[in-house]
Amino acid sequence: MTLDDFFQQSRHQVDQALTACLPPVDQSPQQLHQAMAYAALGGGKRIRPALVRAAAHTFGGSDQAAMPAAVAVELIHAYSLVHDDLPAMDDDDLRRGQPTCHVAFDEATAILAGDALQALAFQVLGETVAIAAETRLQMVCLLSRAVGHGGMVGGQAMDLAATAMTPDAAQLEKIHRLKTGALIEASLKLGALSAGITDPQALTSLSHFGSAIGLAFQVKDDILDVEGSTQVIGKPQGSDYHQHKLTYPALLGLTGARLRLQELHDEARSSLDGHRGDSRLLLEIADFVVQRTY
Repeated sequence: MTLDDFFQQSRHQVDQALTACLPPVDQSPQQLHQAMAYAALGGGKRIRPALVRAAAHTFGGSDQAAMPAAVAVELIHAYSLVHDDLPAMDDDDLRRGQPTCHVAFDEATAILAGDALQALAFQVLGETVAIAAETRLQMVCLLSRAVGHGGMVGGQAMDLAATAMTPDAAQLEKIHRLKTGALIEASLKLGALSAGITDPQALTSLSHFGSAIGLAFQVKDDILDVEGSTQVIGKPQGSDYHQHKLTYPALLGLTGARLRLQELHDEARSSLDGHRGDSRLLLEIADFVVQRTY
């Protein structure tokens, strides 16, 4: 199976599982449920659930056991995008080539839809019967830490505050490691846990890999904001620049940003040296992260 086939398979399986767990759009409160489906099923790369599956496959795990975690991280990602796009946050009107949730519905509905998607993520993960209760608790705690004040939400708060700060490379890296990297790192570890892997060395190796590709993913996004087209990247080209956001190209220039991306690519690949599982799929994903055009 090629990496593209793997991604397509992941999108298909995750979309099916998302549809099954989301409330019916004709069930009251209809507008909330419609907004949830709009945000969760509106396309996207589905990178995070693919990472869950890839990590599980690395250790011989099954899709059945990995799928609840794959769905949970995608629900968390969808909620974060809905909230990030709000006027009080990044104030974006376009996401994945479509109107953002608060534009398609209204601001209050978008806030509530994001809240509901986040709650549903933990419900899906906590209620799965394919994984032992003790492991489920470990997974819920792991995901909670990754998305809370010490992870994704904290990174978003720092990102908002950074617009009024003097540019600083260390601060920018910390923002991205929290805002983007924490959930990517958690996705990999959740996949390993779903496969029954609790060995600290194996989880640490995945953690280092996830930290590197998570930051690389954001550096690449920053580059695409400058070089990509609105039609390909699915949001207004140059939106970060126009909002005076702190980005790697703004701080280091495009050449410096590309050099940092290559460093992170090398770091990700070397982190899997001596890896206990079959790392071929993970290495291909690392290559994709730095070479993608959208």
